Amino acid sequence: MPELPEVEALKDFLTEHLVGHEVVRVLPVAISVLKTYDPPVGAFEGSKVTAVHRHGKFLDIEGDTGLRFVTHLARAGWLHWKDRLPDGPPRPGKGPLALRVALENGAGFDLTEAGTQKRLAVYVVRDPQQVPGVARLGPDPLADDFDEARLAALLAAERRQLKGALRDQSLIAGVGNAYSDEILHAAKMSPFKLAASLTPEENRRLYEALRTTLTEAVARSRGLAAGRLKAEKRSGLRVHGRTGEPCPVCGDTIREVSFSDSSLQYCATCQTGGKPLADRRMSRLLK
Repeated sequence: MPELPEVEALKDFLTEHLVGHEVVRVLPVAISVLKTYDPPVGAFEGSKVTAVHRHGKFLDIEGDTGLRFVTHLARAGWLHWKDRLPDGPPRPGKGPLALRVALENGAGFDLTEAGTQKRLAVYVVRDPQQVPGVARLGPDPLADDFDEARLAALLAAERRQLKGALRDQSLIAGVGNAYSDEILHAAKMSPFKLAASLTPEENRRLYEALRTTLTEAVARSRGLAAGRLKAEKRSGLRVHGRTGEPCPVCGDTIREVSFSDSSLQYCATCQTGGKPLADRRMSRLLK
């Protein structure tokens, strides 16, 4: 799933390629992608793009007609830029193409989604706060006013493990499964540690890991073409998705805990005092 750094890079890429251009066609291929119907998605046609914004993991394309084209790529979605779109309208079928946006200069982008879950979402709204997922977002962790005190206040009442708290978009916007693993590894904290139990020193460590991990990931992604962002994300991850590989910090083997629809990776030596975490599906969690 694209997370804050990749969506931030996509925002920058689209700002460079969309602003000042007119959207001439919005062509939905999979009806499931459309989450709003008034105004209809075709109402965005004729809009000249004035800005591109990011809200957590949401991309928000602003037009001069007062409408916004907002999309969330979900777990298996992606944006593919094309300097020249194929001639003719796309054909509905069994492929991954969900929606196409065409500009007046012949360029544009496709939104695609692999798999069968179909969670890719597109909204055409007058205000991004009309999108339920945007309206419920917590603060952006890279915002200037997001400091140690803000993080401590957010976690103080959380009777959940840190892993779940970091992934909760209504608590902190933009962090998902991959970067929560990376942040906790950098902070040397167990993913199952209770969020409300952090000491001031632990909160400082977590804050620094959060800001540094995301800032460095954004820096690696910035300036890359949209098609290269997935590979850049994978290459920059130290523990997530690297089960069985050596930890780049201590050399211990990276371990995994599986859930019904996801998994987490961690280093026992760096994060849990050398103790392997129990599988959540089989026994109680370690703190």
